[in-house]
Formats: sequence, structure tokens, C-alpha cells
Amino acid sequence: MKILITGAAGFIGCNLSEYFLEKKHEIFGIDNLDDYYSVKVKKKRILNLKKYKKFKFFKFDLSNKKKLFNLKKIKFDLIIHLAAQAGVRYSFINPDKYYHSNIISFINLVEFSRKYNFNKIIYASSSSIYGDSKKFPLKENQNPQPKNIYAVSKQINEEIADMYHKLYNINFVGLRFFTIYGEWGRPDMLLFKIFKSHLNKKKLFINNFGNHSRDFTYIKDVIKIIDIISRNKIKNHQIFNICSNNPVNILNLINKFKKNFSLKTQMIKMHKADVLKTHGDNKKIKKFTKFNKFSNFNEKFFDVFNWYKQNKFNKL
Repeated sequence: MKILITGAAGFIGCNLSEYFLEKKHEIFGIDNLDDYYSVKVKKKRILNLKKYKKFKFFKFDLSNKKKLFNLKKIKFDLIIHLAAQAGVRYSFINPDKYYHSNIISFINLVEFSRKYNFNKIIYASSSSIYGDSKKFPLKENQNPQPKNIYAVSKQINEEIADMYHKLYNINFVGLRFFTIYGEWGRPDMLLFKIFKSHLNKKKLFINNFGNHSRDFTYIKDVIKIIDIISRNKIKNHQIFNICSNNPVNILNLINKFKKNFSLKTQMIKMHKADVLKTHGDNKKIKKFTKFNKFSNFNEKFFDVFNWYKQNKFNKL
């Protein structure tokens, strides 16, 4: 297959690209190498992908419609849209970036698909759209209650996809990612912050005094699920939670790490952009994909830590 993957230098994008390249698919990766977090990390991911002959990389921003439409001659079998401005807290600092990177770029991509008859799109949504729900586990049919601009942008993506399916019969799968972790992860996410603070002997600030929980989902589980979806016939516009259905308390996680390794911490109050708890229901995606073997977080946590040390990510 010829697959277009946007956000190829991102955490999920680079892992997914390598997975498909190993399966001998032809991957066309797009990324603008934004500096929201370390560009060195992103360049290292792309360098790893360039060892594959069937990987082609294009550096540009999807808000640049002209450059995107220049790819019209490539007959893509599938488009996987992972590019976005990440970060719930940063959306309070620079909301304009979420408009351009998450909304305008998404519109450009679906317009590209409509005009050149690419009718199969898998795209990244987010568990953030649920907001501070009091009903758990979170199900796909619950009403979104976003509490930050990032989450709003993801809800708008879902609404745009729904409209384009109804008007132009483009088929979409929206993936509401919960907290994804694993190899090649984001340095601004909690696990890599823990690892870096330990190795560099720096203080780690713990939001909300650690009194919150996250539904951690291992990257290789995510990749396998996307692979299954890509091979299934996509009809209509479908939304799936991508989660392990097994939330982890952050304070317990920190204390467990401290039992084995040194870690300086300072507790701080909760940020207004954050949600207290994420816990997703994964029955729908399990039924659709027949994927049932989600990785054990306690086992994978230290595997990822060892990978982090071996690859000296704390130096990037």
C-alpha cells in the first residue's frame, strides 16, 4: 500500500511509519518539525525512518494548502492523519497555533481527499474531549465536555469528519487516544519527564500533588490496532477509544519509581487545563479489531525506561 502519514516525526507517527515500512508498505511522511518540544528528537526519529528505501519525507506545514495539493499525483491507498499541535496547557499560551495546526490543517487534508478522491482517512482525536466527566469508564457515545482549546480543536475535527462523510462519502475512523507511552515517546509527557529528572538529577514538578490518574496505553498496542483498522473495510465515520481500560494513579506511580531510583519531586496544584482522571472503555475497539492483549503497564514501564537510558534521550 501507499500510505500518507502526517506527523511522521511525532511519537505515534514515527512508530507507525516504521511498523508499516517493516511490512514493506510505501510510506510518505509529512511533518513541519515544529519546536513545541525538542526538534533534535524529531530529527532523530526521521533519521531512523530514512534507513528504509520506501520512506519519503516532506517537510512542510499542512496549513500550506499548495504544498499539500502538490502530492495529488500520488495515488494513496490510505491517509493517516496524526499531525497536530499537542499539549493541553500550551493551548492557553498560544491558542492560535491550535487553530492553524489542528483545524485549518485538518480542513486542508479532507479537502485534498475530497478533490482527488482519497476516501479512506484514519485520524487522531483525543480523550481530552471528554473533559472532567464523572461517569467512568468513558464511552464513545458520551457527550464531549472539552475544557481547553486543544480538546475543542479535536472535537471540531470529529464534527468536520462527520460532515464530510455525509456530504462527500469520505470514510473516516477517528481515534480518541488516551495517554500513549512507549519507545520514541514525547519528552514533554510524564514518563519521559520522570526518566529525565532521575538521570539528570533535576527536580520533577508533580501536578495536582499526584492526585490524578491516567489510562496509559502502550504504543505497540496502538500500532497493532491501527494496522488492523487499516486492513479492515472502513465505512462511514466511526469513533473509537484507544485505551487500556486500566487507569494508573500518578502518586502511586511516582512512589513506586522512588522505591528503586532516586527522584527529586515537588508537588504543585492542579493546572486549569488538566482533567482529573482519564479512564476509557475499550469494548468497542476490541470488538471491531478482535485485539484483546493490551500490555501490562507495570511491566512495560521499566522496559521503556531501559530503552530511554540506552538511547540517551535525556541528552536530547
